[in-house]
Amino acid sequence: MIGFFEHQYLSYKKNHIRNLLALAKVDGHMHEKEEKLLYRIGKRYGLKDRQVKLLIDSDEKYEVIVPDNHNDKMNLLYDLVLMVYADDVVDDHEIEFCEEAVKQFGMKKGLVNWLLSEFERGTPPPPEEWDEIKAEALEKYTTKKK
Repeated sequence: MIGFFEHQYLSYKKNHIRNLLALAKVDGHMHEKEEKLLYRIGKRYGLKDRQVKLLIDSDEKYEVIVPDNHNDKMNLLYDLVLMVYADDVVDDHEIEFCEEAVKQFGMKKGLVNWLLSEFERGTPPPPEEWDEIKAEALEKYTTKKK
């Protein structure tokens, strides 16, 4: 039997993947490289391949689910930017999706272009730099304090 907090954490992890799926499908199709990235991220979050597959195969229309805190928002943005670069094509629909997401997060739209430049065509910053980027984003790109 799964406890309440375990269920909440599982929901959090699945919502993270749902957010990525919403982006992956925003250009009308999901590229094979995007799907592989979803499985890798799912594994990082402790999800089984079958759990990720169920989410991918679902006909549900996913919309952005806003994380509760700055750290979770930034970690989602990290994975969203990875997803933007996953198929080697930066699509305008993907950029618009990310800009709408940061707006829902209570952050400035310019954060998306700044993050894209930080990732330089799919090369994500190392963890120690990511912590600095999160702090800088909080300072420069937050529009409302929560």
